Amino acid sequence: MPALSLATPAAEEYLALRVAAGLSAMSAEGAAIGLPASWCSVCVREDGELIGMGRVVGDGGLFLWVVDIAVAPAWQGQGLGRRIMRALMDEVHARASARTMVGLIADGSAHRLYEQFGFRLVAPAAQGMLLRL
Repeated sequence: MPALSLATPAAEEYLALRVAAGLSAMSAEGAAIGLPASWCSVCVREDGELIGMGRVVGDGGLFLWVVDIAVAPAWQGQGLGRRIMRALMDEVHARASARTMVGLIADGSAHRLYEQFGFRLVAPAAQGMLLRL
């Protein structure tokens, strides 16, 4: 079974796994700044290779966002996304302040995974919005 650890991936492997998993490409400059600022980060490795990851970012007291849930295509469908979310949510429940708002943006049918951890769709009461620079 691949090893899961609370760790931050290196920028190069982070960028590569995002694209391999079908997530949007990010900049090397952004990764160099953003990854060390993660509130919590999880890596899943097989023989040292990053095959899965996830992060929580935010201010640590009021707002947190689950981001970068990614699993290499060869490893998808084997429960790694659920393992990553469980590890992240364990950290959120252990460390976040009461009434912290934890959000995420679910692509496609991924909301089904996140619902297992208590997340709920907010539409039509609210609409998610995003500005990409």
